[in-house]
Amino acid sequence: MSVKPRKFSFKLFLLLLFCFIGQCLYAQNTGKISGTVLDKITPLEFVTVTLSAITDTGKIIYFTTTDTTGAFSFDKVTLNDYLLKFSLIGYKTAAQKLSLTEAAPIIKIEDHTLVKDANFLQAVTVSSQKKLIEKTPQGFIVNAAATITAAGGTATDLLKNTPTVSVDAEGAITLRGKSPLILINGRNSNLSNPDQIPASSIESIEIINNPTAKYDANAESGVINIKLKKNKQNGTNGALALGAGLGSRGRINSSILINNKTKKVNLGLAYDNRFAGRTRNINGSRTNFYLPDTYLLNQNRKDKRLEQLQNLKFNIDFSPNAKNSFSFEALGNLEGQDNNESLNTAIYKQNNNLNVNTNRHSLELARGKVAEFAFDYSKKFNTERKSLTGNITSSIENGKENTTITSQSLDKYDVGTGNPWFEKTHNYEKGNISTAKLDYSFPVSKKAQLETGYKSIFRHINADYETADLLNNMHVINTAASNIFNFNEQVHALYATYNSSIGSPEKQNWKYDFGIRAEQVFNKGNTQNNSTKFSNQYLKLFPNASLVYYTKAEEYFKLSYGKRINRPGLGQLNPFTDITDSLNPHSGNPNLKPEIIHAVELGYNKEWSNTSFSSNIFFRYAVNTIRQYVLSQSNGINLTYPVNIGSAVTYGVENVISVKAAKFYDCNASLSLFQQQLNGSNVSTDAVQSAFGWYAKIINNFMPWPNSKLQVMGNYNSALATPQGKRIAQYFADIGFQQKLGKGNARLGLTVTDIFNTFKSGYINNTAAFSNYRNSKADTRAFIITFAWFFKSAFKEKLLENKFSTDY
Repeated sequence: MSVKPRKFSFKLFLLLLFCFIGQCLYAQNTGKISGTVLDKITPLEFVTVTLSAITDTGKIIYFTTTDTTGAFSFDKVTLNDYLLKFSLIGYKTAAQKLSLTEAAPIIKIEDHTLVKDANFLQAVTVSSQKKLIEKTPQGFIVNAAATITAAGGTATDLLKNTPTVSVDAEGAITLRGKSPLILINGRNSNLSNPDQIPASSIESIEIINNPTAKYDANAESGVINIKLKKNKQNGTNGALALGAGLGSRGRINSSILINNKTKKVNLGLAYDNRFAGRTRNINGSRTNFYLPDTYLLNQNRKDKRLEQLQNLKFNIDFSPNAKNSFSFEALGNLEGQDNNESLNTAIYKQNNNLNVNTNRHSLELARGKVAEFAFDYSKKFNTERKSLTGNITSSIENGKENTTITSQSLDKYDVGTGNPWFEKTHNYEKGNISTAKLDYSFPVSKKAQLETGYKSIFRHINADYETADLLNNMHVINTAASNIFNFNEQVHALYATYNSSIGSPEKQNWKYDFGIRAEQVFNKGNTQNNSTKFSNQYLKLFPNASLVYYTKAEEYFKLSYGKRINRPGLGQLNPFTDITDSLNPHSGNPNLKPEIIHAVELGYNKEWSNTSFSSNIFFRYAVNTIRQYVLSQSNGINLTYPVNIGSAVTYGVENVISVKAAKFYDCNASLSLFQQQLNGSNVSTDAVQSAFGWYAKIINNFMPWPNSKLQVMGNYNSALATPQGKRIAQYFADIGFQQKLGKGNARLGLTVTDIFNTFKSGYINNTAAFSNYRNSKADTRAFIITFAWFFKSAFKEKLLENKFSTDY
């Protein structure tokens, strides 16, 4: 079959000719602008690059962000005169004029360098991927987006990857061996348990090792400030993220963020959730040297838990003019835990004969609600050194925990004997933390600055604990083990800090500050039956001072001193005894006194073109130190409760180094070495310990190919001294990979947490009356896959980089 040749159409020829001429004419009237942006010699990612016509610089015509190599490009740009602007959080905004003409239609800007904004870095982190750590005068800031080995979890999981911070397998957080003050967006919160905060909602984590008088004195080892994400870019922006994983059980999470900003109003809405199944095995043994009938205790516990977490966040910012701004933020948190637990207990006499053998099964259903509201106001003046800020916050908590318990006696073959017995308990808690704060800063001379402020904290907590036994088909309340505890506290504080420098304006080698904070405390607590009742009222002063010497702009030494306090919290004061494990109960101690700490620190900081190093020698002396203590009782029960031991001395050195070794590799490593000396001879001759401890972390970042990132993280926490023994060493490693898809508006990630399944917790105690050990292992190894997508987002990397983080 033959096919006739198709005649060429003259009309088609004319159409193609006109299209070609049009393209040529259009191309002659357009050009191209491209280039790279650096921080000295290191490429900067996420730099916002805008192009505006010189005739109207307030209107952005073209917009883009730099990629992982610091490159940007504008294609098919109409010939004209333009203002090109570069901006990135933590750097000074830069701009330059340029002209696209027929004679010069292509402009390439080679290695444009941005300069750091030293003042701004004191309060906010840089969002460049290459910067995991940003040094500040009081500590450092960790960019949460740089941690991709954490997927689908909470703030606790991010803190595990934060230099100098120790998080054990039970979730206890310490800095230099002691608990820090945890703030959310700089405020006191009922969300101070980081497990209540999804990692996907976190912008950065600020570590303040030696806080000034501006911060609450109740910061024994420093401050951890968790900053939540908020977009301030113009227009409508949003992101969606999904994740799923599998350990011994499944886990899923998702989040969505949307924001709209105009010239005066910024509206934002965010929702996060996480549902995770987990398991845990606990083994323990205790030998009671002087109790022949309860000489040896062996226990094995198995947990299956479903964790549920949902968070909703709304914010609105209003700036009627350039000098005044108002902000309102509301947070809602729903948390749930369903815990199915089985505990086997065997007690042997000294002659190895079995005395008691039981199985205890409990089903614990816990539900919690938190609502937080914050109103902020800030005022700027004609001089940047003068500012006024104020805020009012309120955090309301309502938690309920109901547990049903079934106990069964067993023979030596683990066969049930006799009838089971039944119990039920409830633990209800309602609380409120409200604050009012006002800060005013102003210059007193060309070099000197004075910061003053006032803050009040109002805290109320009602804890209702009840236990009941099933008798004759009716639950009878055990009045001896049930009660209601009320606690109220007010803290009123005034502070003033003076800072200045010595030297010429061009070369101010010495900087110093000193301040004082006065805190008046009123608190009282009582049980419903008045078995416990206390009231405290005291005024304390907390001085602090620091001296900084700059050998050059990138190198300085800092000497600082601060006095702090560790006030016992509700969990430590509540006299109720938790009998979930009836042979190892724990309770609070309403007779606790506040712990007073004196801290001295000498630091050295140095930055090179591709390396930064920080080393801090610290010394801390504390009196009335609060520590957990185990009391061995004649009935074979060991009660754990907090006590004031005489004193504690901790000293050591903390080192952090960041290295950009190559274009495709960088790393951050931290090492903390410290010696602890505990003198609890006022409690027991056994409560005197001296031990050496250390923490080490390393985070390795690789770029195997463009738009990809591989992260390998290792963490080791040595054994840590306790008044009667030690906590065992803990260590684990994570690995994560992330790949940009399409035009960079989507990402696919894969994470493996605790690769070698080594992360576990435990302790060993040795005293004259008993010795015991306890090991706990959860399903920390998990495989997690993540996907994230954004739309029209000028801050896309902030929304996407950390949508998923490790869930232990």
